[in-house]
Parts: sequence; structure tokens; C-alpha cells
Amino acid sequence: MFQKTVEIWNLHFLEKCRSLKQFKEIHAHLLKSHLTENPLSISPLLSFAAVSGDIALFGHACSIFRSLCYRSTFMYNTVIRGHVQTHSPASAILCYLQMLNYGLASNNYTFPPLIKACTLLNCPPSKLVGRLVHGHAVKFGFSDDPFILSSLIEFYSSVLDTEAARRLFDGSPNRDVVLWTAMVDAYGKTGDVKNARALFDEMPVRNAISWSAMMAGYSRVSDFKEVLRLFGQMQDLGTKPNESVLVSVLTACAHLGALTQGMWVHSYVRRNNLESNPILATAVVDMYSKCGCIGSALSVFEGILNKDVRSWNAIISGVAMNGDAKKSLELFDKMILHGTQPTEVTFVAILTACTHAGLVDKGIELFEQMGTVYRVEPQFEHYACIVDLLARAGMLMDAEKFIEERMGGYEGGDANVWGALLSACRVYGNVEIGNRVRKKLANLRVSDCGSYVLLYNIYREAGWEMEAKRVRSSITEEGLKKKPGCSLIEVDGIVDEFLVGDLSHPQAKEISEILDSLFKVVSLEQL
Repeated sequence: MFQKTVEIWNLHFLEKCRSLKQFKEIHAHLLKSHLTENPLSISPLLSFAAVSGDIALFGHACSIFRSLCYRSTFMYNTVIRGHVQTHSPASAILCYLQMLNYGLASNNYTFPPLIKACTLLNCPPSKLVGRLVHGHAVKFGFSDDPFILSSLIEFYSSVLDTEAARRLFDGSPNRDVVLWTAMVDAYGKTGDVKNARALFDEMPVRNAISWSAMMAGYSRVSDFKEVLRLFGQMQDLGTKPNESVLVSVLTACAHLGALTQGMWVHSYVRRNNLESNPILATAVVDMYSKCGCIGSALSVFEGILNKDVRSWNAIISGVAMNGDAKKSLELFDKMILHGTQPTEVTFVAILTACTHAGLVDKGIELFEQMGTVYRVEPQFEHYACIVDLLARAGMLMDAEKFIEERMGGYEGGDANVWGALLSACRVYGNVEIGNRVRKKLANLRVSDCGSYVLLYNIYREAGWEMEAKRVRSSITEEGLKKKPGCSLIEVDGIVDEFLVGDLSHPQAKEISEILDSLFKVVSLEQL
């Protein structure tokens, strides 16, 4: 009877808890009632704080936990899970060691969050620590638990050891859909979509999470057409997509310009009342932006109730991409007023907007304020944006000076930096700076085909035939090949890709004939 009363009391007050202050009030009531030493009263407090994701709340719960005379395995499991939820993996592992020192035995609920902590460690010893935890799971008799196995498979994929993950999978006597999906996801996360697909096709049973894992794998290697093909198969089989699937499909539509399919997914999101998911809503914004429908992107963005930094980045990037720098800057100001901390991605978008609008002074001002005002340390991408900003504005000497003084010279650049400067040299006919860039790249033994093609065009257009021939010879001798251009077109919901010089499309002959006819019509109209 006492146990039941305590449980009801805790649930009643914790359901209404919305802040650290209220949490402390509940704890104070337990202290006054002399219930703090009873695990039945303390455990719900720890559980509530662990799953809340609130660092301050969980921090206070940890201080309560440390003051307890009596602790249980359940309590330790809860605190380990809380440390993982609040992104403190090292603390989770230390908590497990304290539990062993305390003389308590772990159980099957201990290891999934503990293994997740090893996955999140992201430091050189993480693989060793993960293997030791794996050894403990085997030692304590949990080697066949499907949830522990799926967590271990995820861990080994995170340290790029898919062979170990596969051995675990093959050695499991009871492979359910969770384990199959974990292995497919492991291959997908390491970019091995061939093995992921082979395993996916073998699966005796698939659920929405299985389809999501396979689509995410294709998305990681930028095979967006295959993402849409899989989605079509999933629909044919009558499997209801989850939110992760929809995000993958929207991402694919964004990259392929598949507006019709993207609009269908948006309609599905609305029909199923999924617009409250900020990740999904942000994917819709990104899709409309990349398909050129900026009005629809803005409309969806305005409807997002809890706008996070990803939502703001998506709309600022989208507006910038569609050439409205003024609107991008307005949105950036609104983001700051909203209290959202900008990120590196935000500044790449806003600096790109300034570049395309020729807002040199504003772009440089924002770049200089990144660290001092906005607490975002400039990265290589931001330096590259400034080079592009100056070069496109015709300030080639300033761009060259910026590379030398702020980026440590040409060796601190990459193909994007050199390309931005060389492209501007061609536009403004500045063969002298182009020639200096060529000598620097030659000294660095750079073999970037795009840069050499630009140099060839600069020399040829300036009448420097001998230099142009030398560059062309270098391209041939080094076997450099420019990636062929491609274009995508969506017809009746099907996306077709065309590469320069590629005649593999089944209707290539008919397409060429129609294009020839159109060129002839245009030629006649110009007479």
C-alpha cells in the first residue's frame, strides 16, 4: 500500500514539473516527509531528470544521487542513461565503474546506454573502451541480448570496424528485424551501400526503420535517385513511411530538383499532421528552396512554431541561393533577435549572399564580427567565401593579399579558393595575377583539373598561346580529367540525369533528334 501511494504521489507531481525550480520543490517535499532514503520515492525523480534532456535538471538529480546512502542497479542505469542523453559519455562510463566498485551487478538494461556512450566518445581510446564494455557484456551473460547486440553493431560501425559488427550479426542465433536493421545501418554509415543493399534484400521482414536505414545509406553517398526508387518500392509494398524516411526523400528531392515528388511528400506531411516536427519541416523548407520555390519555403518556415538553428540556416541559405541577399540579411537579423545562436553554416550562407549581391563591405564586416560578436570561430570555408567575395567584385589584388596574409598563402587554400580567384581573373582579364597563381600551384604540385582549365582559358583569351599550350600539355601529361557537367529533369515524377557526351539513356536518339529540330527552329527565327 505504501509503495503504491508513493508511486502515485510522484507521478502526480512529476507530470506537472516544468522547471528546475519545481523539481527542487518536489525534492524538498520528499526531504520534509523523510522519504529521500526510500528508493521508491527517489527513483522516479532520477528517471524524470534523466529523460528530460535538461542539463540543469539532470545536474541537480546527480547531486541528489551522490548524496544517497542506498543505491540500486536501477538508479545507476538511470543516471548512465541521463549522462548519455545530456551528451556526457565519459561521465556515463565513470558512473558504470562506480557502480561496479559499489558492488552492484549490471543487468541487460545497463549495457545499451553504456555502449551508446562509447559510440559518442569520439576520441582515440573509444574503440578500446568499447571493446572492454563488450567484454563485460559477454562476461555477465548478455552476449545474445538483441538490444545489446544492436548497440554493439552500431558502436563497431562508428569506429569503422564493420567486420567485427558482421561477426556479431552472423553469430547471433536470434536475428530479429532490429538486428538486421542495425547491420544494414552499420554498412550504410560507412558508405558500403553494396553490402548494405545485399543484406537489405535478404531481410525476411522489414519495417519503416529498415527502409529508413537503407535510404539514409544511399543519401550519404549522394545516390539520391536510388533513394526515390526505394521510396517507390516501399509505397508499392504498403509500408507506412516514418519521419526519417520522409526526411531522406525530401533531401533527395532537393538535390535532384524533383519538385513534384517533393510537393507530394509535403502534402503527405500535412495530411498526417507531421508539420510540428522541426526536422521534417526544415527538410520541406530546404526542398522548396533548392527547387526554386522560395515563396513556398518562406511560407513553411513561418509556420514552424519552434524554430531551431537548422530551420533558420535552411531558410537563410535558401533565400541566398535564390539571389535575394537583402532578404537573407533581414532573416539573419531576425534570427539574432529571436535569440538563436548562429553557427558556421549560417555564416557560409550569409557570406555567400553578400558575394552574389556584391555587398563587399557588409560581407567583410560580418566576417570580422564572427568571433568577437557572434562567438563563431571562422573556419576555412568562411575564408574561402571572403576570397570569392573580393574576387567577384573585381578586387583581385585584395583577394590575393587576403590569401597571403590571412590564409597563410596558397598552400592554405584548396580548389575552391584557387578556382574563385582564377575565375575572376578570367572575367576581368587579369592575366598577370592568373599567371602568378599558376606559378604558386606549380610549386605546390597541385593537380586540380578545374584550376588548369581556367588557366588555359585565361591564357588563350589573353593571346598567350605558348602558355596556353603548356597548360594543355600539363593536363594531358598528368591525366587530369574534368568532371563532366550534368543536368537533371523531372517528368511525370521520374528524374532523369544527363551527362555531357553520355548517350546511355534509352531514348538518347529521340532526344537528340528533338534538340536538333529545336535548334533549326531557333536558327530560322533568327534569320
